Amino acid sequence: MNDNEFKNPNINDTASSNDSANEPSSLYSYNYRDKTQYTAAHQGDYYEKRDAEKQSRSYYNPQDGSVYRSQSTTAEMPSKRKPPKTGNFWKGLVKCVIFAIVFGLVAGGVFQGVTHIGGKNGTTGNSTNATINNNGTLDPTAVSTAVTVTDVSDIVDNVMPAIVAITSMSQVEYYNWFGQSQSYEGESAGSGFIVAEDDANLYIVTNNHVVQSATSLTVSFVDNETVTAVVKGTDPSSDLAVVSVSKADMPSETLANIKIATLGDSDSLRVGASAVAIGNALGYGQSVTTGVISALNREVTTTDSSTGTSITNELIQTDAAINPGNSGGALLNMNGEVIGINSVKYSDTSVEGMGYAIPINTAEPIINELITREKVSEAKSAYLGISGVDVTSELSQTYNMPEGVYIAQVASGSAAQKAGLQVGDIITKFDGKTIHSMETLKELLTYYEAGTTVDIVVQYADRGGYVEETVSVTLGSKVN
Repeated sequence: MNDNEFKNPNINDTASSNDSANEPSSLYSYNYRDKTQYTAAHQGDYYEKRDAEKQSRSYYNPQDGSVYRSQSTTAEMPSKRKPPKTGNFWKGLVKCVIFAIVFGLVAGGVFQGVTHIGGKNGTTGNSTNATINNNGTLDPTAVSTAVTVTDVSDIVDNVMPAIVAITSMSQVEYYNWFGQSQSYEGESAGSGFIVAEDDANLYIVTNNHVVQSATSLTVSFVDNETVTAVVKGTDPSSDLAVVSVSKADMPSETLANIKIATLGDSDSLRVGASAVAIGNALGYGQSVTTGVISALNREVTTTDSSTGTSITNELIQTDAAINPGNSGGALLNMNGEVIGINSVKYSDTSVEGMGYAIPINTAEPIINELITREKVSEAKSAYLGISGVDVTSELSQTYNMPEGVYIAQVASGSAAQKAGLQVGDIITKFDGKTIHSMETLKELLTYYEAGTTVDIVVQYADRGGYVEETVSVTLGSKVN
């Protein structure tokens, strides 16, 4: 008889769990009289018979009762397995060896990936793991998708000398219960980072709202040395400012410890990339938070609580914690390069992990201009000759008007009147720069001399809508 020959028995499926059943079913049956079971596993004309009580198994011919093979077994439940084949021991041994080799390789690859992710340099996401192909071989090209920021201490050690804490003192006005106006000197905290230097000064970038209305500024460096600073220039429309510190006021030890921040490329950012935020959170000193780039080019509108002016900019969104005092601090990539300037946090009881930063590629040209341009003297300063009212984003939406400065009055004989500007016109740009408020316009004029010709973009009402027009204006003199 051929051990490898299996036939489908032509047996009626009449056996059941009653006492008179003696024939095997097409699957299995159990005889309660002699406590045996019959299965369809067979060789030739022999069928498997199991005795649960004696824990034995045999192959017998139901026609003549002859037994082909008998062996002990502990199986008490019905079995659908075929009888064992001769020569399978060595095949099973080979399979066990192959399985052990594959398991060792896979486990080794996984362990290597874990130790790579846990490295101090914080590099993540490119560890190679072994993958089993369909033919049973290993595929060494598979790349792990694990991304975890575990340790950014090397980045922090390298960048911290470029980060500063900024303390601003300003006059805060409030009204008492009797409607009387009173003021007191208030202190606020912010952050910044050293972006450039020349022979005489260090230049530090921060947010405009950090230094706005400041009567005095101090900057604290990495060694906790504090030095007086002055505002070099501001751009309220982008919420950017540059403050300068005289090197002559700084100890030589501090000058030796500081660094200039390295700027990265915010245009190459990808959502999900790791990020590190450093800043003077709550005014307690520099602190570090980590997260990812949550979104790019988010349109965010912020409102100045003191002036009510609203500005809208496209910002980087991150879930790295941005807290009060972080404003003006650096948002870094995993190379320790500045990719953004922390600016604002969405604050609400139902919201968590939504901070925003100004993209460094947007900020860099503005920063360079703030560093290089100089305010002109009072005697040479320019004069436009208008009185204006801010058209905030709220007013714009309510009355369907463009954001900017609504011209409420034009001075007789002024540069504005000579250029044809009229009451009701809304100034939206001045010399290519977006205008959100009268404060922004006044700040810009301090950098222009009388006699300078600039282009001013205005919009005026026409047939239920607004029409845009560019007007060339030669600025007059502020001094009569």
